[in-house]
Amino acid sequence: MNQYTAQDFKKGQPRWCPGCGDHFFLASLQKAMAELGVPPYETAVISGIGCSSRLPYYANTYAMQTIHGRAAAISTGAKVTNPNLTIWQVSGDGDALAIGGNHFIHAMRRNVDLNMILLNNRIYGLTKGQYSPTSPRGFVSKSSPFGTTEDPFRPAELCFGARGNFFARSVASDNSETIAILKAAYQHKGAAVCEILQNCVIFNDGCHNSVYTSQGRKENAIYVKHGEPLIFGANQEFGLVQDGFGLKVVKIGENGVTRDDILIHDAHCQDNTLQLKLAMMSNEEGFPIALGVIRDVEAPTYDAAVNQQIEEVKAQKHYHTFMEMLETNDIWEVKE
Repeated sequence: MNQYTAQDFKKGQPRWCPGCGDHFFLASLQKAMAELGVPPYETAVISGIGCSSRLPYYANTYAMQTIHGRAAAISTGAKVTNPNLTIWQVSGDGDALAIGGNHFIHAMRRNVDLNMILLNNRIYGLTKGQYSPTSPRGFVSKSSPFGTTEDPFRPAELCFGARGNFFARSVASDNSETIAILKAAYQHKGAAVCEILQNCVIFNDGCHNSVYTSQGRKENAIYVKHGEPLIFGANQEFGLVQDGFGLKVVKIGENGVTRDDILIHDAHCQDNTLQLKLAMMSNEEGFPIALGVIRDVEAPTYDAAVNQQIEEVKAQKHYHTFMEMLETNDIWEVKE
């Protein structure tokens, strides 16, 4: 494996607001790239439009900032034509889920082998503070001065509904966990969605405050790991158990509850019922926010299937070039 450092993947001077979550994520992505060892010349960073979509300018790889909402479409084309290219597709919640929503869900449905990064700050930052598809009901913004009157998309629900096979979540300020899920996304063959929770310090500061600090994550989040019990809390004193068709928070040691009663996380289960319930938990409903790899299931990939089909069709043909195709029919040569 090639030996790289994060410095090998750095380029330019980031021009985001001081304190923006994009700074945190960029550092994590560059570190993850270095640890994965994929050469910069075999890597592409492709984005749409928005604050987060400036990220390709700061990655010393092949890079392209496309048009609004079309990152998944361009990334799909790049992956199909060059299957050996590692692609990091970067979008914000507005870019990916509003104008780009159609491309987002179909990239997952097709299971294109892309690392799809969704940087979610629940606001349109570049265009100065309008509410986005992930802003909560009642959210007051420049485009909703009296509060929004609609319910938001929840990225996990959208991903699972589009038959997504990989979904992970981390907090931008949590460097080590972000690196871990990025590496897991790379190892997964297929569309791998990583939701990154981050604050917009100008227009939506504090939107993820409950988990933005290390102490906050100890109290308000749960790190899910495949094959391990779903335990959380500052002292690992709480756990999750199944309660009918839902989940329930219990305290270990109370009412006869032991660690043996706690659910074990299965990220590889084909049935996504419990995985979706984990992904949809919120602090507002008395649950911890799930961080880590929530779903990771193997399935055929679109790009591999397309290229295999091309090779199979070529093998059945008697011609492989345009001239050979012409020679399969009668040919006349006209001379004076």
